[in-house]
Amino acid sequence: MIRHHLPDDLLLSMAAGTLSAGPALVVASHLETCAECRGRLHSLEIAGGVMLEALVPETLSSQALAKTLAAIDAPPRPVRARVIAPRPRPPLPAGMAWPRALETCSATPWRWLGPGMRWSRLMLPADPKAKLFLLRIGAGMSLAPHTHSDCELTQVLHGAFHDGRDLFGAGDFDAADDTVHHQPMVQSDGDCICLASVEGRMRFDSRLARTLAALIGM
Repeated sequence: MIRHHLPDDLLLSMAAGTLSAGPALVVASHLETCAECRGRLHSLEIAGGVMLEALVPETLSSQALAKTLAAIDAPPRPVRARVIAPRPRPPLPAGMAWPRALETCSATPWRWLGPGMRWSRLMLPADPKAKLFLLRIGAGMSLAPHTHSDCELTQVLHGAFHDGRDLFGAGDFDAADDTVHHQPMVQSDGDCICLASVEGRMRFDSRLARTLAALIGM
C-alpha cells in the first residue's frame, strides 16, 4: 500500500511540463504504480486546459492557412527503420521489474559504495547531465547522515527504509531538501532499491562520505 505520495507542487510542474528530465522520470515512475496521484494529475491537466480555453485568441498571419495546407500536402520524408539495441541494466531481485519510465535509459553495472551498498548511474538521452541514480542497500544497512543543498526526489522500487521521519516502502515517494537531515536505514527483511534524482549536492556529515559522494557525482 502506497503511503507517501507526490506533493502538489511537483504534480503541478508535471502537468505544466516544466520539470527537468531527471525529476520528471522519478515522478513518472511513481505515477505508474499510484492511481491516486494519476487522478490528481489528471484533474490538474483538465484545469490547465480550461485556463487555456479562457485565454484571448491570438490573430494568425495571413499566410498561416496556406502554409499549413502546404505542409499537409508535402510528400512524406523517408523514415529509416531504427534498430533499438538492448540497453545495459544492472540485475534486479527476482520478481522485480524495471519501471516503464526507464525504458529509454541505460545504466551502469552495480558499483561498490560501501559495505552492503551499491549504486548505478542512469543515463538519459534527453539530458545526459541529469544526476539520476539507482541505490541498492542491504538489509539492516544505512546511508551516512546527510542533508541536501537543493532537492532530492526518491522513489522506492523494492524493499523499505526508515529515515527517522517515517517508513518508506515499495511504491512510496519522498522529496527532501535542505530542511531535511536524515539517515535512511533499510529494514531487516531484504535489500532496498531506490531511484533517486539529485539536484545540487547531498551534504553528508562525515568527510569520507562527502568524498565518496563527490566521486560519484552526488
